[in-house]
Amino acid sequence: MTTLAAGYRQDDLARQLEQGAVALGLELGRDAQARLLHHLELLEKWNRVHNLTAIRQGEKAVSAHLLDSLAILPHLGGSRFLDAGSGAGFPGIPLAVARPDIQIDLLDSNHKKCAFLRQAIAELGLKNARVVCERLESWRPAGQFDCIISRALAEIAEVIAWVKHLLAPGGVIAAMKGVHPFEEIERVPPEFRVRQVHALTVPGLGAERHLVLIERA
Repeated sequence: MTTLAAGYRQDDLARQLEQGAVALGLELGRDAQARLLHHLELLEKWNRVHNLTAIRQGEKAVSAHLLDSLAILPHLGGSRFLDAGSGAGFPGIPLAVARPDIQIDLLDSNHKKCAFLRQAIAELGLKNARVVCERLESWRPAGQFDCIISRALAEIAEVIAWVKHLLAPGGVIAAMKGVHPFEEIERVPPEFRVRQVHALTVPGLGAERHLVLIERA
């Protein structure tokens, strides 16, 4: 009986994900959809012990985690990405699944979260993602990034201060926000400027979402 109920639940989540991706104008193959849902399964399992995220219901997680992450994809360019403060892997893992042509580093300073990210990457078989367990402001990798994404990390000015040494020439910082961050934008330091603010509609979320793209002035 439990297996049957779980099967129905997975079918519902798969349908929600597929329809949401279509609404976002994205083409997700069956393999990609299965990997994304497996990410949520792993998260649910780890959450019982480690409390990685407050959102625990499958339907909410599809919208608030998977579709929220995928909604930014049409607005991002480049091939080398950094998910700054990746946490449970959002948006980094969904981006890696949907875009196998990019390379993405998932950075977090929390060892528990990094352990989960490594497990997820291994189980999902992602060859284009790797985990970095470091602090943003002190990390000095060999190369820089075309696109640095922050989601619920900090104010835009703080994020810029932490990641500017990691940004490649011509690169962008993509700050994922809820309501339009007018006041945060006013505090962007003079050596940077806002290229564009995209209002996003995330299927099933029922909340405001904005993507702020920032570049060097």
